Amino acid sequence: MPEPTLDVIAIGNAIVDVMAPCEDAVIEQFGMTRGGMTLVDTARAHALYEAMGPAREISGGSAANTLAGLAALGARCAFIGQVADDQLGEVFAHDIRAGGIAFDTPARAGDPPTARCLIFVTADGQRTMNTFLGASQFLPPAALDEAAIAAAQILYLEGYLWDPEEPRAAMRRAIAAARTAGRKVAFTLSDAFVIERHGADFRAMIETGEIDILFANHIELAALTGDDDFHAGIAALKDKVPVLVVTRSADGAVAAAGGELVEVPAEPISHVVDTTGAGDLFAAGFLFGHVRGRPLAECLRLGAICAAEVISHYGARPEADLKALVTEKLR
Repeated sequence: MPEPTLDVIAIGNAIVDVMAPCEDAVIEQFGMTRGGMTLVDTARAHALYEAMGPAREISGGSAANTLAGLAALGARCAFIGQVADDQLGEVFAHDIRAGGIAFDTPARAGDPPTARCLIFVTADGQRTMNTFLGASQFLPPAALDEAAIAAAQILYLEGYLWDPEEPRAAMRRAIAAARTAGRKVAFTLSDAFVIERHGADFRAMIETGEIDILFANHIELAALTGDDDFHAGIAALKDKVPVLVVTRSADGAVAAAGGELVEVPAEPISHVVDTTGAGDLFAAGFLFGHVRGRPLAECLRLGAICAAEVISHYGARPEADLKALVTEKLR
């Protein structure tokens, strides 16, 4: 097997986040699922946007955010995702390339427009996401760069994108390409609603050994295993995937690999501003440690440090110098 020229290549939604602070009453008024992610259609997206206060536009998308963290730490990364040939598509492409991430997926002409996520952030830092998938759900298998997939140490897949048919087919093809090349596949479950719709697929992929690294939070773990007891959920999965990583928000994170079970607390932070991207950046820190061959406990600590940085400000991509931050914290 040739040496990889990329550390991580990811497939995910190419989304621009539109973020604004709001009162709790707005969440209730529009019947939003507080702290969750809901898919919305064009009409709902327009109505919610009208209800927003002054907003910031920041390139997002779960897997793309993870790559932004990885690249900031010094990893070699590439992204595969679909934007439209429009202004937000140009914003997304510019931002990801400016972060040092290779992005060569051709823009899609015509409707629908580039995806956007309308994020309402309450005073406690909790984010409630309303996602219009737009062009991102039309990523075709033909858009895959299989040579780049074969050249990456890890293929990282975003569970959110499993929902629409076309990118689901693309990700299945990408898994096959990574497997043929002898590379690892990492998968993030993304949200309980994704598991409700596609849990059978995910369980089958776990059983057949298609997933090497599985990321979940405690809610997703319960949805996947059918067991609300956290430790029972870990026990049910830890021997079925080579590396299992489960986050628990303020209660830290747990990882299981090779018979080892490790837990780390959440990284202390003086004030939570916005929890958008916490899981994405946790995955970035963990994967960075993993591709560098770091011990499991250090991989978890790297994830916790990166997650703490991103929840200290608005937006799901790092603003601090992550290299300097992890060097300081890991002394």
